[in-house]
Amino acid sequence: MRPIKRAILKLSGEALREPGSTDNISPEIVSRIAGEIQAAVATGVELGVVVGGGNFWRGASASARGMDRSTADYMGMLATVMNALALQAALEALEVTCVVQSAIEMKNVAEPFIRRKADRHLSQGRVVIFAAGTGSPFFSTDTTAALRANEMGATIILKATMVDGVYDADPKLVPSAVRYEKVSFHTCITKQLKVMDATAFSLCMDNNIPIIVFDLAPEGNIQRALCGERIGTVVQLEVEA
Repeated sequence: MRPIKRAILKLSGEALREPGSTDNISPEIVSRIAGEIQAAVATGVELGVVVGGGNFWRGASASARGMDRSTADYMGMLATVMNALALQAALEALEVTCVVQSAIEMKNVAEPFIRRKADRHLSQGRVVIFAAGTGSPFFSTDTTAALRANEMGATIILKATMVDGVYDADPKLVPSAVRYEKVSFHTCITKQLKVMDATAFSLCMDNNIPIIVFDLAPEGNIQRALCGERIGTVVQLEVEA
């Protein structure tokens, strides 16, 4: 794997809430994640963060219940901005310099996403939190992470989830499911492994950007992933037989 100079961390919205809680955001969990990001950037890695909004709203779910899909997706994009602001506040409390860039312009709370400006922020050691998805409906925040990784010249995507990697079946439904240590993009797409959507996988496959899928819950896993420790699953272009 190439040396990690610049990475994109993908956080789900659900990662910011306490499991089983009715609160959308847990300040304690957000603070813990901010502490891990602080430790990661202290190593010199340039880090961008893409955050989802599923703890507040899921456009696809609302669409399935009759809402116009575009409207539902725009609402989901706004949910990601709330999560981005919460993470920004937690990072600033730790004196980590960071900025939120939104794909939907809202100048009172965030910078607009401008690729060259984001690149400059990262080069200067600032954490950039990319909010509001791609700014267009019908695209997930997983696809946003793949898109921003390509735009920013990141060498890897860290996909922090609630499971410890990619399995050949849903481990919640199939107890005998086997976790991959390494798996190819082609296998993920053809077997429809749902850890990320096909558009995100295709973007990374076309530009040879590996993805590390790992469990966010164990403390220190973000830094472990950046340091090349064997955690989770590496999704990459080819897997040796």
